[in-house]
Amino acid sequence: MKFRLIAIAASVSLLVGCPDNDDSGAPRSYTVTVKNLTPNQPLSPLAVLAHNDQYRLFSVGEAASDGLEILAESGDNSSVLAEKETNTNVGYSFSGTGVVLPGNSDTITFTIDPTQASLISVASMLVNTNDGFVGETQLDLTSLAVGASLNMNMAVWDSGTENNDESAASIPGPAAGGEGFNSARDDNNRVSFHAGVISLDDGLATSVLNATHRFLNPGARLSITRTE
Repeated sequence: MKFRLIAIAASVSLLVGCPDNDDSGAPRSYTVTVKNLTPNQPLSPLAVLAHNDQYRLFSVGEAASDGLEILAESGDNSSVLAEKETNTNVGYSFSGTGVVLPGNSDTITFTIDPTQASLISVASMLVNTNDGFVGETQLDLTSLAVGASLNMNMAVWDSGTENNDESAASIPGPAAGGEGFNSARDDNNRVSFHAGVISLDDGLATSVLNATHRFLNPGARLSITRTE
């Protein structure tokens, strides 16, 4: 995870010595941009939640929520976004504009009341996987001054809800067009660092993927800028 720590340290250093004279209750505006760094893994529409410190989108080593399972297996972000209505700790939810192709970016702009939500979580599925996703949770925006940015690499996580057989029946992306979400949990049922796909080219007989679908961490680049 060294690459993430370096990126965060570099970003935070930009904020040192920047005074924040904000009215703590005044609305604050941000842009969130995610760039797809993979060679052949489209990213599903982004899910962005703004929330308080009592909420986490996921915890490494623990079971994924039902909403995250659906996103990580099918790319459908609607159940995660619905947490604004079902979880009192989530104040806002925002969807990306569509699929983010390799090398491309998507940007979401929003305004929030910092007394209701001061942290954000971001997630998107790598759609040519069984249940792989890029995600970050509990990113604290309180110290971000107007005009400043937080930039970081996004790791690829395995939701642990579906066996990584890479089969045509279970990969929802353009490599296969399989079923996507299935409520059965047939893997280890805990979120973990994704080891990457194997592919048919490297000997996995069940795989519909080829060498172009492999990816290295990081899978995406996240930039958060405060604009107001």
